[in-house]
Amino acid sequence: MLRDTDVAYMAGLFDGEGSITYKKYKEKKKTGVYDCWRIVMEVSMTDRSVLQWMHDILGCGTLTKKPRPGHKMQWRWRCCFRDAYYVARLFWPYAHTKLPKINQIINHYSHTRGDNNIVNLKEYKHANMERDIKI
Repeated sequence: MLRDTDVAYMAGLFDGEGSITYKKYKEKKKTGVYDCWRIVMEVSMTDRSVLQWMHDILGCGTLTKKPRPGHKMQWRWRCCFRDAYYVARLFWPYAHTKLPKINQIINHYSHTRGDNNIVNLKEYKHANMERDIKI
């Protein structure tokens, strides 16, 4: 089970060091040109241990090296699509600067999952402030 303090710490780290890509683009396939979405959450930093901990606790995403000649080794934790939706739901109660983009991810997947699975953000935030997160 995730602890509120761990999720709050990761959300704060993500608010300061992370980035979100939420973008529609055209992709050409054999059968035509289609609208596709790129939904990515990532954090890059030189301290591998923090990102390794984040990766282990969240249980999703990838942790990769990002070599930069003449600089310290940089590490990147990254999650995409449904994993980004899962992480966005976790970070939502604690987010500040990234909240608009986090809302975009949540709304994107809430609408594609059908009426029975739409997340009521006010109820979700209130419930998670009163108990441990059990997602």
